[in-house]
Amino acid sequence: QNCHGRKCLAAALEPGCCEPGTARAPVPLGRLSRLDTCCTMAHHAEVNREPHTANAASLATSEKSSGESVSNSNESASGPAARTALRAPGSTAGSVPEISVVVPFWNEELNVVRLADEVFKAFQNESRTLELVLVDDASSDGTWQQMLQAQQSDTRVRPLRLVCHSGQSAALWAGFTASRGSIIATLDGDLQNDPADLPRMLKELTTYDLVCGLRIKRMDNRVRRISTAVARWARKTALGVDFRDSGCNLRVFKRTVLEKLFPFDGLHRFMPIIAHYAGAQVIETPVQHHARTAGKSKYGVWNRVGRGIWDLIGVAWYRKRQLKNLAAIEAPAPKPAASENRP
Repeated sequence: QNCHGRKCLAAALEPGCCEPGTARAPVPLGRLSRLDTCCTMAHHAEVNREPHTANAASLATSEKSSGESVSNSNESASGPAARTALRAPGSTAGSVPEISVVVPFWNEELNVVRLADEVFKAFQNESRTLELVLVDDASSDGTWQQMLQAQQSDTRVRPLRLVCHSGQSAALWAGFTASRGSIIATLDGDLQNDPADLPRMLKELTTYDLVCGLRIKRMDNRVRRISTAVARWARKTALGVDFRDSGCNLRVFKRTVLEKLFPFDGLHRFMPIIAHYAGAQVIETPVQHHARTAGKSKYGVWNRVGRGIWDLIGVAWYRKRQLKNLAAIEAPAPKPAASENRP
C-alpha cells in the first residue's frame, strides 16, 4: 500500500482507499515509474482499466461489484511491451487514437488547463484522432485536481499519477507505456514549449522517425544557457555525435522508436542520441521557446550538469557495449524426403 515506505498518494484523494483488503494491481514499470492503480484512483481519474492477463483475473472478479476493472500487465518494463491497457473516458475498445501527446507535470497547477487548451487548439485542423496523456509526477500542489478538471472539459484528456515523485524520465516513460497512438508527441508542462509547433513537426515524420525541437532563441537565464553549452560539448566529446539541443522535450516520433529505447533516470536528455545510434532517422528542427509565466523551474546547476555527467558516463559505457550488426542468415528448411512406399 506504499512506495518505498511512503504513503500512497491515493489516500489524499479518498481516505482509506489503500487500506488492507483494497484491490490493487501494480503496473510493473520498475522503480522509476510505478503507476498507482488502486481502484479508487481509477475511479477518480475516470479511466477504464481492462484485465488482460491471467494475473489480473482475480482482481477483476473482486472489482466487478464497483463497476471498475484494473489492468495488471506483468510485462517487461524494458520496452513498449510494458504498455498498460488504459482507455480514455468515453472511448471504446476500437477507438484507438492515432496521435498521443504525453506531457509530464510536477507542481505545475497553474499550467495544466491552459496547456491542454493550447494543445487541442494546435490540433484543431488535424484529421487524425488524438489523446492527451497528462502525467502527474506525484505533485504536492493542485496539479492532479487540475488534470481532472481538464478531463471534465475534454474526454480526450487522460490523467495519470505516479505514486512517488520519480523524475521527468519516469513520468515520460509512464506516459509512453500508457499511450496508444502510433505517433507520440511530447512537450514540457511549463508552457515554455509551444504546442503550435507540433503539427509542423508531424509532417517531418514522412521522412524521419524522430523529430526533435531546437530552441533557437532560448528564454532562459544565463546560467542555464551556459550549462546547456557545456553539456553539448561533453556529449559531443564523449559520444561522438552532436545534437544541438538534446534537452528539448518538444518531440514527435513514431511508436517504433520506443523499441530502440530503454527506461532509465535521465532518458529524456539522451533520447535522440540513443535512438540515433540504434538506427532511427533523427532530425532537429527550429521551434519556439517562451519565458516561464507560472510556477518555478525544477532544474538547477547540479541536477542539470552534475547528474548529466553521471548519465553521460553511463550512456558512453552503453555505447561501447551495445550489440551491433546482428544480421544473420538462416538455413532454409530441408525439403521433405520422398516416400519410399509411393507407387
